[in-house]
Amino acid sequence: MRDANREWVFAQRPDGEPDMDSFELRESDVPEPEYGQLLVRVRYLSVDPYMRGRMRDAESYAEPWSVGDVMAGAVVGEVVESRSDDYDAGDVVTGNGTWGDYSVLDADSVAPVDPSIADLPAYLGVLGMPGRTAYFGLLEVGEPKPGDTVVVSGAAGAVGSVVGQIAKLNGCRVVGFAGTDEKVEWLTDDLGFDAAVNYKQVDDYGAALDDAAPGGVDVYFDNVGGPITDAVFPRLNVDARVAVCGQIAHYNDEGVPTGPRKLPQLIASRAKVKGLLVGDYVTRFEEASEQLGEWVATGELGHRETVVEGLDNAPDAFLGLFSGDNIGKQVVRVSDPADD
Repeated sequence: MRDANREWVFAQRPDGEPDMDSFELRESDVPEPEYGQLLVRVRYLSVDPYMRGRMRDAESYAEPWSVGDVMAGAVVGEVVESRSDDYDAGDVVTGNGTWGDYSVLDADSVAPVDPSIADLPAYLGVLGMPGRTAYFGLLEVGEPKPGDTVVVSGAAGAVGSVVGQIAKLNGCRVVGFAGTDEKVEWLTDDLGFDAAVNYKQVDDYGAALDDAAPGGVDVYFDNVGGPITDAVFPRLNVDARVAVCGQIAHYNDEGVPTGPRKLPQLIASRAKVKGLLVGDYVTRFEEASEQLGEWVATGELGHRETVVEGLDNAPDAFLGLFSGDNIGKQVVRVSDPADD
C-alpha cells in the first residue's frame, strides 16, 4: 500500500467550459473503512459527461458538488481491507468511489468483477453504467422493432456505441453521428453500423441524414443535442420514438439556447420524446448486466476504452470528453498491481 492517498478535489465552479482551475490534487492519510465497508485500491476510474452538471450550483438529477468535495465517480479496484463478510482482500469490485489512489466503498453497493469476461476498464463502460444506460434507453424508451431505422448521436461514445449494436441485434438499420473519420470507420467496420456520418466534415446535416437514412428515422437516441438533433426532428417517421440521454453540446452553455422551435414537427409524426435516467431502472440492473455480459462474452457486443494514464491526468481525461478525445469509454488508469 501507498503511505498516503492522493485525491482530486473540486476547487472552483467553472464559467462555461471547465479548465484545470476547477481541480486541485491533495494528499491525505489512507482512509480506514468502517463496518460494512471496503478499502479499495483504485485501478481505473471513470470520467463521464454528466459530471459537468454536478459542477453547477443548481438542482439536477445528480447532486451538485460543493467546492472542496472530493471528485466522485465509478471505479474498479482491488479490495485491500474488508470489513464485510461478503468480500475478502484481493477481490476485484466496481462501485461508486472517488478520484483517488484509494476509495472507501459500501460493501452492499459494489459488484464483483469477472476478468474472464472482459478486462477491468470494460466494467466502467459496456459492463457498467454506460452499458446499462444504452440497454434500457434503447429497449425501454426507444422500443426498437425489426426493420426500424435507428439514428444515434455521439455514436462512438461509451453509450452510443452500445446503443447501435443492441439496435443491430434487434434487426434495425443503424446510423451514427461521430466526429472523426477514425470513429466513423470503427462504427461501420468494427461495430456493424450500416452508415455513419462525420459531422465535422459535412455542412448540411439534414442532407447527410437523407443519404444515410433515406426512409426517415424511427428511433433517435440523442446523446448530443444541438444542430444534429435539429436535423433529425423533421425526418422523424410517424410514431417515432426519441430517447434523450444527454445534451453534451449544451453542457457548458451559461444560458439556455434558443432557436427555431421543433415541437410542431412532432404533431405530424406523432413522435414520442422521453428523457432517460438509468437510475430509474435500478431494480433491473442485474438483468442488464447479465445480458450485456453474455453479449460481450460471445463477441456479439464490441467495446473500446480510451485509457488515460495516471491519476495526475484525471482532469485532462474529463476535459477531453468535451473535445471528443475518446473513442468508446474514457477511463483513467490509476494503478497496476505491479505498482503496489
